[in-house]
Amino acid sequence: MKTCLRAVLALLLMAAVVVVRAPSGQAAISFTNPLAAAPYGADPWMGYGNGWYYLAATTWNSQIVIKRARSVAALPGATESVVHTGSGPTNCCNVWAPSLHKLTGPNGARWYLYYSAGTPACCDGQRSHVLESSGSDSTGPYAYKGRLDVQANNGWAIDGSVATIGGQNYFFYSSWVGDLQSLFVARLTNPWTSAAYGTRISYPTYDWEKQGGNTEEAPYVVQRNGVTYLTFSASSCNTPDYKLGLLTLTGSNPLAASSWTKKSTPIFQRSDANGVYGPGGQGFFTSPDGTETWLVHHANESTAQGCGGTRTTRIKKVSWNADGSYRITNVNSGKVLDSVNCGAANGTALDLWSSLGNVCQEWSVTPVDGRYLIANRGNGLVLDAESCGTADGVVVRQWGALGNACQQWSITA
Repeated sequence: MKTCLRAVLALLLMAAVVVVRAPSGQAAISFTNPLAAAPYGADPWMGYGNGWYYLAATTWNSQIVIKRARSVAALPGATESVVHTGSGPTNCCNVWAPSLHKLTGPNGARWYLYYSAGTPACCDGQRSHVLESSGSDSTGPYAYKGRLDVQANNGWAIDGSVATIGGQNYFFYSSWVGDLQSLFVARLTNPWTSAAYGTRISYPTYDWEKQGGNTEEAPYVVQRNGVTYLTFSASSCNTPDYKLGLLTLTGSNPLAASSWTKKSTPIFQRSDANGVYGPGGQGFFTSPDGTETWLVHHANESTAQGCGGTRTTRIKKVSWNADGSYRITNVNSGKVLDSVNCGAANGTALDLWSSLGNVCQEWSVTPVDGRYLIANRGNGLVLDAESCGTADGVVVRQWGALGNACQQWSITA
């Protein structure tokens, strides 16, 4: 069975003590958020390898710095190592969102560091750039490989990260179409060269993506049990309502918008009770023993703080829904209940279709007061009786959960 990220509605307290699993034979490590203080705590990347935890974040200057420590608890006090200082008009200033990936390129296996940088006058000049390590050490030294040519006319491109899907490397980033800051993807022929300009795969469609601005940015892939999920930050980072959304690769072509299904609700957002606002700019890493997935993100401590140097880095363990997907099959035809065209909008229709083995044909069944809520795994929408109709022939469609009896079902043997 496939699994999906559980929607999370609250963040860790700033002072919460958390435990991360350690390598085999060692005691678990406790730590306290945040792991990186302002002003170098926004848009963090974090990883683990060779006995070290690594952390990098936005610096707001021409430098890229990486911290490393033997334990998560030691990261806040770790020394920052400068691994790159930009130079030239296209690789200069306002360095944002470093993201490291170990990839095999023409020079063998190397670390590749992707980041956004622009001109001294922030921020219309932001473009995506690539560094290559000289060896296997993720702290460098690094050599500048160039700007990724992913947008026509050297267009604006930020928050890039790489994912390997079907043996191919893809570069995910954010750019503009009109007033919609959108998600794009380009296939890479090598770690610093794109095969073509990127294609847009998602743009703001829900109200929760449009608070303070029409924004989808900071795309980052997490994969589990053969399923590829693309997380992203939504709404303006100048607001406390910056949050995380989720796309699932439900088709076969990562370059096609039709291959991605957007969850209709956010998966991670502000927690007023805990005094944590504007979480986003995220990445993922695993515990040393490989059994846990962790989210690294930034957040503010007040609603008045926005998209600047006030943000700090925190991490949180990811919860995964337990297996419990169902395929609902018609006995007469052998066809399965299907979300038409893998739609994600309220009102998405249903039909019967041959089994395709994707999440658009998988359903969760959740008990609710002796009845059941039946939700599509791909879009999170539930089975709904249109307009709460009671006559024969009422249409069954998919809709966001409303908590009413029109979306609850009894199952009779």
